[in-house]
Amino acid sequence: MVRGGFHLDFLPSTCSSCATTLQFFIFGLILVYYTTPFSSEKCKSHNVSSRYHDCGTHPDGVRDLDCFRKRNAGNPVCVWKPGRLSSENTYTLIVRQPKNYYCYNYSVADFSKTIKIFRAFDLLVEVFEHSKSSICTKANFSQSPLVRCGPPSEVTFSRLSGGLLVDVSWPREDAKAIGKFSVSYKAPGSRSWSEGVISLNATTCRVDDLNSSLVYSVRIRCVTSKKCPQCAVSEAYTVPPELTSRPLIVDLQDTDIEGRRGSRLLSLTWKFPARELHDGYRVTVGKASGEPPQERITTSRPEITLIISHSAYRLAISAVNNASTSPAVSRAIPRREGGPRTADGKLNVTVHSDVSFTISWKDDLVKTYVCFCAEWRRKGHEAAYKSFYQNRDNHRTLSPLSEPLEPFKRYSITLHTRPNKDTCNMDAVNNSESTYGTAQFYFAEGPPVAAPANISGPRVTLDSAALQWSSIPEEDARGFLRGYVIHYNELHHGRPGTERNVTVDPTLNSFELRNLESGTAYEVQMSGFTAAGEGVRSPATRFKTEEQESSHLRGIITIFAVVATVLMFGPVIIRRAKAIVWPSIPNPEKSNAMQNIEEPCDLELLESITTLKVEEWDTASLRLVEKQSLSSCSEGEGDSDWIRRDAEDSDGEVPRDATGGAIQDLRGAPLAPPGGYTTLDMFQRATESQPVTRSGMDYIGQFSTSLLVDGEAAEM
Repeated sequence: MVRGGFHLDFLPSTCSSCATTLQFFIFGLILVYYTTPFSSEKCKSHNVSSRYHDCGTHPDGVRDLDCFRKRNAGNPVCVWKPGRLSSENTYTLIVRQPKNYYCYNYSVADFSKTIKIFRAFDLLVEVFEHSKSSICTKANFSQSPLVRCGPPSEVTFSRLSGGLLVDVSWPREDAKAIGKFSVSYKAPGSRSWSEGVISLNATTCRVDDLNSSLVYSVRIRCVTSKKCPQCAVSEAYTVPPELTSRPLIVDLQDTDIEGRRGSRLLSLTWKFPARELHDGYRVTVGKASGEPPQERITTSRPEITLIISHSAYRLAISAVNNASTSPAVSRAIPRREGGPRTADGKLNVTVHSDVSFTISWKDDLVKTYVCFCAEWRRKGHEAAYKSFYQNRDNHRTLSPLSEPLEPFKRYSITLHTRPNKDTCNMDAVNNSESTYGTAQFYFAEGPPVAAPANISGPRVTLDSAALQWSSIPEEDARGFLRGYVIHYNELHHGRPGTERNVTVDPTLNSFELRNLESGTAYEVQMSGFTAAGEGVRSPATRFKTEEQESSHLRGIITIFAVVATVLMFGPVIIRRAKAIVWPSIPNPEKSNAMQNIEEPCDLELLESITTLKVEEWDTASLRLVEKQSLSSCSEGEGDSDWIRRDAEDSDGEVPRDATGGAIQDLRGAPLAPPGGYTTLDMFQRATESQPVTRSGMDYIGQFSTSLLVDGEAAEM
């Protein structure tokens, strides 16, 4: 039993040829039946006209119905565009060939359909769009379907220097039939498309004279030919602007990783102008030796972190979009110096010939690693490399080398370990290896071809001379420098005597010759030596040690200079020391008392004192009686430190005047200005130098057996 109700009865074997023919015919009918879409049904022209008579064309309805054949395909394909009246539509496709009244009705929900036709007749196709609204629209196609090629299956764009490079791939059935294609474009805001630019072949086309900063829309279609009588236009592609600026590296940090010897962390950040439209960045990183791979890392952020070995690397960063790659900013990552050296005994090299050497290492690395890589290089040259598999011995002979070693040239070799055991070649640069150690070696050593330079004039004494020099350059040493030789001899009447020499460590740049003869001329030459022998000598340098007499004379001159300095600057120093250590004794004539006495108010007071008449000078006390108040110039000067004698008698009684009244004690009143020395003798000398006048205030200077009445003294 076969689907569809067909039952096949095979004919007897006596007519096997007829049966075979009939079987093929029936099989063909079954194949046609099952290849017919399940949703299709036969229709009649009058039924279609009556069912869809209300449907018509509409600007917003279904449109652009087109039917064509694909190459190497039997039945044509019809495609159309949906209407804009509704988003949920269904379609009915009516295919008729009028000459034999062939009609099929297809109910589809897509925008394309493969139909069945008879090629000998014209084709009439109608598509009806049904939506939830009451509007029904239709579109027509009426002609014989042609063979159509395209559109392209894949397109890539590249913008560079104001041009656009278009690379296309065509469907497999069209690839051999298409010979050329055209590219049309338009700038933003433009309504018309440019005239198509014809390619030179079927895969590549270049468009020139574009504005690098503009975004373009691009369409592609093949050029018609006999094999492709009709060409489909591709959809419009959007091509972003050209990237013309290069990224700018902002920060690069090369740091050690804690707990991982031989690895370092490389952190890199950069920036890119925001005005240029880019999708991300492309970072290309690889070893400076050229060992693959050159890894490409795509990132959307302007930063990247890598774990790398101590080897040298090259790195380039570009901004990218789907049509352009910016110029790259490049950065060389130098190899990390200061790793384990030959002196550490970790890594050693034994050279067999110019194309063979053995590298050995101290630690038992094969217990952990089986993949290694050795890099060796001359100074200023790119490194050569060799990766290898080693799982038993802690050494490996590398032979033959890619380039022969040169004699008298120093080489540096580095051994890297790789954790990946599947392959000893690197799959990626990031986190792929670590550095074990570094050593240096020569294929063949020779004596130095240069001597130490810049030998400075020695600083001489009675029996020594200090020398300084510059090291021999590495390229002139032609081997590992093992030391310097200082050759020196005495000169007698200009002729050299017996030569002596001293060997100096190669790390030194100075040395002092000792045990020399005083007052003797010497000649010095220097040279370096390697395992191959001593090299050339430097030009001769001559000097003469100091004589004994000159040494005594120099001592005398030194003593004389010290004495002269003391004589010149000693008094000044002594005076300043005396001023600091011993206090200064003031001069009475320059005291404040003698200076302040020149003031007008003080002079008036002294004039009043001179008017006093002394009655008796043998009294024990000096009394002052105020007849009138002090002048105004004495007011406000109560804080002056006047020298006063005790106004009281020896028996402690208060002195009184002639009337019996108490005499005012003026010990608190101002009598003299402040000063260092204030004595009666000083007052007397001051008053003797001034004319005597009488003021409004009288003073009684001496009291014993007489009294003062009305300012005058009565003699006894």
